[in-house]
Amino acid sequence: MRLKPEQLAAHLQRELAPLYLVFGDEPLLAQEAADAIRSAARQQGYSEREVFTVESGFNWQNLLASGSNLSLFAERRIAELRIPTGKPGTEGSKVIDQYCANLPPDTLTLVTCPKLDKTQQASKWFKALDGAGAAVQVYPVERGRLPDWIAGRLAAQNQRADREALQFLADRVEGNLLAAHQEILKLGLLHPAGMLTFAQVKEAVLDVSRYDVFNLSEAMLAGDATRFVRVLDGLRGEGVAPTLALWALAQEIRTLARIALGQSRGIPLAQGLRDARVWDSRQSLIERALKRVGGGRLVAAIKRAALIDRTIKGLERGDVWDELQQLGLMVVKATK
Repeated sequence: MRLKPEQLAAHLQRELAPLYLVFGDEPLLAQEAADAIRSAARQQGYSEREVFTVESGFNWQNLLASGSNLSLFAERRIAELRIPTGKPGTEGSKVIDQYCANLPPDTLTLVTCPKLDKTQQASKWFKALDGAGAAVQVYPVERGRLPDWIAGRLAAQNQRADREALQFLADRVEGNLLAAHQEILKLGLLHPAGMLTFAQVKEAVLDVSRYDVFNLSEAMLAGDATRFVRVLDGLRGEGVAPTLALWALAQEIRTLARIALGQSRGIPLAQGLRDARVWDSRQSLIERALKRVGGGRLVAAIKRAALIDRTIKGLERGDVWDELQQLGLMVVKATK
């Protein structure tokens, strides 16, 4: 069964296939499709998750063994097979064919691949996956459709913009959906629901201070207290919304906490970084922060971030910017 990305949500509401293959060369849409499948599976009681990443030295027999070792009382689980190259090789092709011919019980299998050409889609292993469940192919959004795509994303956060503003935003991101996604989220943080003016969109997109927000989180992860305080003061002086600064810090803290929790459960750091979708260029920063800050402090930081959010909304009293500084310094400073 073949599904378009826009058909996936309706399909998941009706049923869950035993296996899903998500492939294509648009990272954002592929990630969102996989996330939707995982979410639907969790809602149906698939509480456990096992991830297999095909890389150098990968033992394909582990995939078969994981399915055959399920006990009578095992929990429903998600078995996730990631093939970053899209080339399982001779052994992998045979194992995939064997696996699909006898899918393990109480298991939803999710396979992710990059863009696959016609030859790869004609291969026996691809046909085995395609025939065992549902295949979702994600395509880049065509340049002419990008304004409408942006409009749909804005509508999902209860915002609207006129055609001029949508076209301007499309021109600025140059077809990069990840960049467009970030700008749309930013508009949701900076402005309430309703109609956005062209001036609001233009100011948000052209505001170079957005790079300083990422410099802020980078300084926090690096443990550079001086730089962190300097950047935070600069953002405050420029009139940047504290909500944006909180978002930048909180998402990194949640990532650290998620990986730290996984490590406490025996998940290797490399796998934790992959599961958290940490870019290669940021992995060293995350690793340094994890060595410096314990899990207990990260949990406390998440609670503090929630308090700051309530303060921004007027539900708590306090100096928001001072609280943001203290939040960042909780991660900057080493755990004693």
